[in-house]
Amino acid sequence: MKHVTALLFFCFTTACCLAQARPDTMTIDISGVDGDSSLLSQSQLYIDSSSSLSIPEILKKHFIPLTGFKERRKITAEMIPYHFYLRIKLANRSATGQSAYIYPGSYFRSIKMYFCNNPGGPAFTDNEISGYIKLRMAAGEETEVLLCLQPMKNDFDGINPRMITGNFIEDFMSYSVTARSDIHIFGMVLSGVVLMMILFMLANFILGPKPEFLYNALYSLCMFFLIFFNSYLARKTTDFAGFYFAYLDFFLLVTGVVFYISFTRSFINTKEMYKTTDRVLRFGEYFMLFLLGIYSYLHFFTDTYLPQFYLETIMKFLILGIGVFFIYFAAKQKDRLLNYLAAGNAMLVIFSTISLSLIIFNVRFSSLLSNSLFYYYIGIILELIFFLVGITYKNRRELIHGIKEQEALKLEAEKKEFETQIAVIKAQQEERNRISADMHDDLGAGMTTIRLYSELAKSKLTDNSIPEIDKISSSANELLNKMNAIIWSMSSSNDSLGNMIAYIRSYALEYFEDTGIACRIDIPDNLPNVEVIGEIRRNVFLVVKEALNNILKHSKATEVTITLVREHNELILYIQDNGVGINLDALRQFGNGLKNMKKRMADVGIEFNIENRNGTLVTIRRKVEQF
Repeated sequence: MKHVTALLFFCFTTACCLAQARPDTMTIDISGVDGDSSLLSQSQLYIDSSSSLSIPEILKKHFIPLTGFKERRKITAEMIPYHFYLRIKLANRSATGQSAYIYPGSYFRSIKMYFCNNPGGPAFTDNEISGYIKLRMAAGEETEVLLCLQPMKNDFDGINPRMITGNFIEDFMSYSVTARSDIHIFGMVLSGVVLMMILFMLANFILGPKPEFLYNALYSLCMFFLIFFNSYLARKTTDFAGFYFAYLDFFLLVTGVVFYISFTRSFINTKEMYKTTDRVLRFGEYFMLFLLGIYSYLHFFTDTYLPQFYLETIMKFLILGIGVFFIYFAAKQKDRLLNYLAAGNAMLVIFSTISLSLIIFNVRFSSLLSNSLFYYYIGIILELIFFLVGITYKNRRELIHGIKEQEALKLEAEKKEFETQIAVIKAQQEERNRISADMHDDLGAGMTTIRLYSELAKSKLTDNSIPEIDKISSSANELLNKMNAIIWSMSSSNDSLGNMIAYIRSYALEYFEDTGIACRIDIPDNLPNVEVIGEIRRNVFLVVKEALNNILKHSKATEVTITLVREHNELILYIQDNGVGINLDALRQFGNGLKNMKKRMADVGIEFNIENRNGTLVTIRRKVEQF
């Protein structure tokens, strides 16, 4: 029995000695911190749900190990208004003074530090570096500090205290920002792409002030700020970063949705094309602005967060519902213009769902593809790309429609002008027909009477012929022929190629009758049925008449041939005699016959040529479709 008692006493004293020799694991020696060190296992936690206890009252409360607080990685929405107190024992076991920074985690709107041995003393805040509390300790000093933390009004605050030495603080802050550099770089690149889209939209709005360009530019601007600030401010502890993640990011999201609804209404002209949809979208636009006003009030003028959190969740579901509604609406309409918007919405909904799934299942960020922001950014970019393509398609369609309208107006104007010209020509032709009829009925009858009386007078004069009566008869006959030619050229009933050729044939045969010159005419039977207006008929006839007159007077010919041929798409009239031929070098200086012939043909657009080829050859040439 004595041996058992001695053994128990020995074990007890040995255990006491071991306990006294074991180091204090709850105390952090700041002199032994190399760069930075986690304070998670050395921190004690107390949560003041009333947010009204004083520091002395807090120190009397029961603290629990921070490691036992399951919500430390992500503080729940109902706990956001609470005050979180961390109790940490610190020591400086070196021979010199030491300084260090305490980083409690992210994101907190208020960080205060108290010394437990002086609970009524002043509070130290993060004035030097936002988000970091600076601590200075003399050589051999031991103390216990109390950190009072007030989380930001968001749903991703977390408590993860760390100790950082003074010479490592800049490297730690730089590392905190660049720890997820892949998603940050990706976000900055995408924000640059969105900025280019915005400039493109604004340029188009300036060139052609259409409201859809402005609304889409404003929506893209909100998305640009979302992507840019999410990338630039990630893990920063500045006041602006806290304000952004607590309020501004959601404000930009909702504002962007409002601009998106305005863009949609203007883009597809729902006011005129889809009136029921326009009322739904307009109501959604006003309702989102109303909820955003309530959200802003809850954020700035209340201390609670849970109503704001629920309202934010409801608004996100409303945004999702608007997207799904529009996808369904566009698919039902089967309009290509709507399909672009529906495809953009579908991309955002699909990739946002993937992003949300990664958050719900708490997937660790092992790579860029496992980051929820990556898929959210992709959804935004694809949506904006489809919107941009849709706007480009709409502009092209409107441009084509505008060109067609302009062409239609131009054709209508040309049609009216053509109808006016036709009416003028018709009126002129009717006037010519009237004049030709009057000439035929009045002047023709009068000239015929003069010629008959002159012939009658000549017949009564048997031997004593009077030269003046012969001249009167000859002049009357010549004037009657000229008047008949004028009447023929003015009458619209003669406006055909066959009529013109027949008239020329009749005139030529009659002209060379009893002259000693044989006239041979070669005309094809199948003449094209084309219209020849009076001006062309008259000028062609006068040129032929002048050519026949020159043959009779100057050629000393015994034979003349008039030939009409068709070569390809041209009609060619040849007038050939077998006389001495024209000497183009010996023409009279003041002779006007050949000049007049050339001018008449040039006035009506007919090619004219005269040459010496075994006699004189006159060529008149014109394409069929030019008549």
